[in-house]
Amino acid sequence: MPEGRVTRAYSGHYYVESGGETFDCVARGRLRKERKEVLVGDMVSFSVTGPGSGAIEDILPRKSRLVRPPVANVDQAVVVMACDDPEPDLELLDRMLVAVGAAGLGAVVCFNKMDLVSDYASRKLARIYKRAGYTVVRASARARWGLRALRRALAGKISVFSGPSGVGKSALLNALEPGLRLRCGEISAKTGRGRHTTRHSMLLSVQPDGFVADTPGFSKLDLDLTGLRRENLGDLFPEFAAVRDRCRFTGCLHHKEPGCAVKAAVEAGEVSESRYTHYVKFLEEIIEAERKGKFW
Repeated sequence: MPEGRVTRAYSGHYYVESGGETFDCVARGRLRKERKEVLVGDMVSFSVTGPGSGAIEDILPRKSRLVRPPVANVDQAVVVMACDDPEPDLELLDRMLVAVGAAGLGAVVCFNKMDLVSDYASRKLARIYKRAGYTVVRASARARWGLRALRRALAGKISVFSGPSGVGKSALLNALEPGLRLRCGEISAKTGRGRHTTRHSMLLSVQPDGFVADTPGFSKLDLDLTGLRRENLGDLFPEFAAVRDRCRFTGCLHHKEPGCAVKAAVEAGEVSESRYTHYVKFLEEIIEAERKGKFW
């Protein structure tokens, strides 16, 4: 039975690439009964039912899965935020990075639209996340800046390309691969947010040997972190790793405990104050959810 990768999902149809061909497939009813959801990125076994068409028989074991956006078998997430238009929402960015880390994926932070701000402003944004341990790319799809660095970050990997709407995800992909001709949106004057232009998930080929998932935009409401345990949240802030062993208490949550090395690092300027502020906010959300018995 042939096997292939799902590169696009739309209205119950799954487009499977196998042996240089693309098959328009549907999922067998058995998969639906077993509540097995086919995701973009899945490797599947399928039967050929006609010229260019087929039926997905089974989903092969996954090495990773993201819930929002729903993509399987990716190596890393490229989280895109605009330098301006819309203004960068660093709380949302940090929330997204925590969600990516919780899914077991690496992360690349891409600041697009650097042509709209000064070089100093874009470097200041990038510095926060470089110091935290992330790979950071500054780019401009419109000015075609930073594309070589972004292509290097994608090479040889399957990446999910994600971020809030309006930050230029589709524009960046078009700049990398002009033949894609993905629709790009504009910022709504009323809401200050982007109009969604990607209506369904798809896996796109990026030269020389990378794949990128372009997925629908999403907001803070899609990124509920309260399923995490309070003791695990600090593991998802990589900059804490260098200092947390110096905390006075084992199991320190880096919040109200005395002798916390992470808080000392924030005061010394070694850890970003904004990153730490967002950590505390996420921690309090998790603790409140535990108090209400949401996951107990």
